[in-house]
Amino acid sequence: MNSLNRLTEIANQQAIERIQSSRIFLTEMSQAKEKIPFFDGYTLLHSGPPLEWSNMNTAMRNAICGAIVYEGWAENLSDAFDMADQGKIKFGSDNENNAVGPMAGIISPTMPVFVFENQIFGNKAYVTINEGLGKTLRFGANDESVIERLKWIEKTLAPILKEALLISGPIDITSIITQGIQRGDECHNRNKASNNLFVNQMAPWMVKCSSSREDIAGALTFMAGNDHFFLNLSMGNSKATMDAIHDIEHCSIVSCMSTNGYQLGIQVSGTGRQWFTAPSPYAKGKYFEGYDESDASTVMGDSYISEACGIGAFAMGASLGIGQFIGIDTKQAQDYSLGMYEITVSEHEHFKIPVFDFRGTPLGIDIRKVISSGRLPIINTGIAYKNPGVGQIGAGIVYPPMACFRKAYESYLQINQ
Repeated sequence: MNSLNRLTEIANQQAIERIQSSRIFLTEMSQAKEKIPFFDGYTLLHSGPPLEWSNMNTAMRNAICGAIVYEGWAENLSDAFDMADQGKIKFGSDNENNAVGPMAGIISPTMPVFVFENQIFGNKAYVTINEGLGKTLRFGANDESVIERLKWIEKTLAPILKEALLISGPIDITSIITQGIQRGDECHNRNKASNNLFVNQMAPWMVKCSSSREDIAGALTFMAGNDHFFLNLSMGNSKATMDAIHDIEHCSIVSCMSTNGYQLGIQVSGTGRQWFTAPSPYAKGKYFEGYDESDASTVMGDSYISEACGIGAFAMGASLGIGQFIGIDTKQAQDYSLGMYEITVSEHEHFKIPVFDFRGTPLGIDIRKVISSGRLPIINTGIAYKNPGVGQIGAGIVYPPMACFRKAYESYLQINQ
């Protein structure tokens, strides 16, 4: 083993120890502008690496226009489009502001966000409240029903959750994920068990809130009926965990994967916060009735940090039911997880796969192993419609482009010459 490999093995072990020891708690609800300094004037955050309006796909643009109307900066979607097209909106990356968001990942100043704290390393992360499946802002839908739901989340649901968290104290999200994976979740596209655990934990505190019984009942019904409600919480857990390994000298582990529909990017611990990008691909998967691959948008979302953290597609061996959603069988689900051990440096101490005799999920994507093996990380993802007004049309599998890893590896070698 040469000198660089020895240094890298030591650095990688340090990163794994940080990931394994991280304990992420949901501590409070807040408005985004109260926690994220980026917000000043007409400013919006989006998923993936930094992106300009001119390069956004249709689904992302639609979500942006919906957010502008939601904020009251424009009276209608046409005026909202003109504002963005004339350069009146400043855009930023969620990930570069300690935040994450699913699909388009739009965060606007007045949107409520969950606040997560890594109680071991002290860093925080922020994520919006999940809107549910189907016609939602994150999938590029932006009609009146979408805006009304966002306003209900802001005005009714978020205040209840905020008060409940003040009563309950911090909620251990890492523990819920640990339990969820052993109950059939992979905590990216299947969150049924984790969502139930979270709702059960929050319900006693929510019923003690000062809101009306009708509003509390509506909040609980929404949360319990939206299996993806926990997705955003899982993403916050992964973000607060993986941010703790940024900037470990010589480390070759991927700290973030994310896409904005134009470019998919990865970040690597030992190369700082630099993005290594390539064009965003299309997913292969299972489409809702009436849709097929020709209707799909390129993939979007910050949720791919799930796989970097050892869950999501890396944990599909524990989530045999996921196949019905993304179009694979149970053997494929297991095989996908098994293949990821070849490109990772460890196994998760807490996230364990029962059918593998409780072997830990593959953890720590090593860019060196990706390059040497030619095997790419597997990701499962939702699929958005390419045109306005529909939202989600399916779910499936996608691989990040090998070019991202080649660029990252070249930078890693240059930095460590």
